[in-house]
Amino acid sequence: MTTTSDTPPSTEEPLPSVGAATGQASAAAPSAILAGALRRTKKRSDEEDRHAVSSSDWRRASVRTTLGTSQVILLVLLVVACVGPLLLLAKFAITPTQDIIRTPLAIFPHGVDWNNLHEAWFTVNIRKYFVNTIVLAAGSWFMQVLVATTGGFLISVLRPRYAKALQSAVLATLFVPAVVLLVPLYLTILNTPILHLNLINNYFGVWLPAGASAFNVVLVARFFDNLPREIFEAARVDGAGPFRLFWSIVLPMSKPIIGVVSVFAVIASWKDFLWPFLVLSNPDLQPLSVRLPSIESTTDKGVLMAALAISTLIPIVLFLVFQRMFLRGAGLGGAVKG
Repeated sequence: MTTTSDTPPSTEEPLPSVGAATGQASAAAPSAILAGALRRTKKRSDEEDRHAVSSSDWRRASVRTTLGTSQVILLVLLVVACVGPLLLLAKFAITPTQDIIRTPLAIFPHGVDWNNLHEAWFTVNIRKYFVNTIVLAAGSWFMQVLVATTGGFLISVLRPRYAKALQSAVLATLFVPAVVLLVPLYLTILNTPILHLNLINNYFGVWLPAGASAFNVVLVARFFDNLPREIFEAARVDGAGPFRLFWSIVLPMSKPIIGVVSVFAVIASWKDFLWPFLVLSNPDLQPLSVRLPSIESTTDKGVLMAALAISTLIPIVLFLVFQRMFLRGAGLGGAVKG
């Protein structure tokens, strides 16, 4: 007797074997790799096409020759415009006065006069004004770095309740012309608040106003905004106070922006004329920027050029020493990688 089953036949498809699945994955892998390579190639070509000259145009010999020639000419013009005056000043510093007046562009028609440097340093006493300039620049640098770093630390890192109002007040001072502040600032120097001191013919009369630079405060605060705040929170959890956080955490991470502020501060102090001229009326305290125009009419032209050449040494050396730090900080990028 035959027994029939009431169970309906199964309609499910059999599962693919492991080998079949592996074969499908292996077949799909080259397609995915090829698609990724095509996407990267397309992205790279799109980036190249965003330039002023596309990659296809750059392959043309006429375009490449024209642009290459124009770039070389532009580079030569920039070098002549930037380095040319410095080289000409260095030439005048060791050129006799008559040659400077008669044939200024001739290359030493009557030889080199090294005595110009000796007379400028000893006879005209440029060394004393040179030292005065270094002292003024060092004091101005210290005040500007101190105010900029502490002000930026308060606004960007500590962030008290009044931080936004303080930042707005600092930004507002950037819209006030410096000439407008000369008279109030001079009256303040004549009789300082609270202390009632007269800072005329005193280096503090130049140093203290130099520290009140809103631009540096905003610049440093902008850099501090890019520092990772997780490090600050971790330092606070470990018990670091505001001073320890500033000295041990923030300052070591801020070397690029401190280099930028340092270069700006020293160069600004080195070339400043009006304010030291108003505050330092004593010739023995005046810097090079004030004293050189005063002795121009009574000094030999060659000796004067030598004195001017000596006065440019510090800014050039300073930039050459700190150029890497300056260029790193000028972009105001983040302080750490990753």
